[in-house]
Amino acid sequence: MNNIPSVDLADFLSEDPKRKQKFVDEIGSAYEDIGFVSLKNHFLSDNLVDELYKEVKSFFALPLEVKKKYEIEGLGGQRGYISFGKEHAKGKKEGDLKEFWHFGQEPSEDAKLEEEYPKNVQVEELPDFNHTGMEAYRMLEKTGVYVLRALALYIGLDEFYFDHWATNGNSILRPIHYPPITEEPKGAVRAGAHGDINLITLLMGASAGGLQVLRKDGEWIDAIPNEDELVINVGDMLERHTNNKLRSTIHRVVNPPREEWGSPRYSIPFFMHPRSDMKLNCLEECIDEEHPKAYEDITAGEFLHQRLVEIGLIKK
Repeated sequence: MNNIPSVDLADFLSEDPKRKQKFVDEIGSAYEDIGFVSLKNHFLSDNLVDELYKEVKSFFALPLEVKKKYEIEGLGGQRGYISFGKEHAKGKKEGDLKEFWHFGQEPSEDAKLEEEYPKNVQVEELPDFNHTGMEAYRMLEKTGVYVLRALALYIGLDEFYFDHWATNGNSILRPIHYPPITEEPKGAVRAGAHGDINLITLLMGASAGGLQVLRKDGEWIDAIPNEDELVINVGDMLERHTNNKLRSTIHRVVNPPREEWGSPRYSIPFFMHPRSDMKLNCLEECIDEEHPKAYEDITAGEFLHQRLVEIGLIKK
């Protein structure tokens, strides 16, 4: 396998039980094997994608002193602007060669959450930035809910097991800007090898290549979706909850060849987090003699805090 498997959400949404089961089997086995798929027929329109990229590029083109006023202390980087080199992969000292923005959940009035999410940061200079970002957030969240329904069926749970936890969950939409590289990076890459923290990540097609996925045999392969597909991968929370049945695969964004150093790269992942009080305890359906319970009990909120400290967004 030299690329990640492709699946079609239209199969799952069809009225045909065989097509629906085909999607469940395909995405489940892909997540057991490599932890990544590319997905077509999601809920993001081409027009919305184009609008979001336009707004995102306009934001990152603002002067640094303007962007810096949206870097809010005390939020652990959970909302607003995060400046260049602030984040690093777990276990690395070198900061990643990127700056980014965070849109967060705006819960419905009937959510009955146990926690209060920070408010989103409003960008005064770009009147459509926040509205467009949150519109994309909703479509990605909707797509993610259907993917989690398929995975619930694959594991042997009720189809709607994840709905309560993922809807109004602590999810993050992260537009990222990797600026042109101007000098030989000293041990730093655009994004160091890492696993994602959350349940699943939905990545809108990046403006340039560079995403690589680590196969089971130790070989790095390029993740190259078709233009209209999302790349969707398993995060550490879901790997833990399924007792390693579904794989949170290590991936990275490598620096481009020297002749392409002058080109910026943009990408927009949606990190789908559950509500913080969700228990990530290993599911009984994923424990047997050959696969004993691998992890201690923990909530999503506790796990997230641990990892934000490890990657440098929250100071101990």
